[in-house]
Amino acid sequence: MKRRDFSLAAPAFAVLSTAPWMSVQAQTLKPAEGSDYYVLDKPVAVEAPPGKIEVVEFFWYKCPHCNAFEPALEAWSKKLPKDVVLRRVPVAFQDSFAPLQRLFYSLEAMGLTAKLHAKVFNAIHIERLNLDKGEAIIEWVAQQGVDKAKFVEQFGSFSINSKVTKATQLQNAYRVEGVPALGVAGRFYTDGTIAKSMDRGLLVVEALVADLRGKRT
Repeated sequence: MKRRDFSLAAPAFAVLSTAPWMSVQAQTLKPAEGSDYYVLDKPVAVEAPPGKIEVVEFFWYKCPHCNAFEPALEAWSKKLPKDVVLRRVPVAFQDSFAPLQRLFYSLEAMGLTAKLHAKVFNAIHIERLNLDKGEAIIEWVAQQGVDKAKFVEQFGSFSINSKVTKATQLQNAYRVEGVPALGVAGRFYTDGTIAKSMDRGLLVVEALVADLRGKRT
């Protein structure tokens, strides 16, 4: 979903159902710079520890494309090699996105991502709940059995403010123009438009990771 088109409905597109790591397609794919991915002009900092390759997924909870991509990404993430780390980063193409950024980082800080991340997508896209505002987010989270006072404290904390700021800085450093999108090792970027689809985008990422691994050994 593009910056200027984030209010549009998502078109139908295919995503991987099992997303096996380094599938035959990925092994034979030779992605081309400029047509399948681009190289950042200036590498950006990664959070992955030394020896690990960081893959970043840029997303927005209200984006129907991200909602459609989430099951494939989740399946793919469960098959990652030990030297690959997936990092999810919520974007903010405008200030109104900030409450949902705060929601993600609050869930992450409380160890609730595995339990509630997919449920947020479901609440917005299936149940059609409006979670644009902090008050609505807090009430919804409390309905999921989370301690309301602890969540409110986390939601308004300095650490969450810092993470939201850094997320927006990272999206700008990667020059993200639409979501979902994928960054690799602070150096490479692809998305559904560049790679022609998000399932192919995962294959591009796998090929880039394999190339990085090969150069490192």
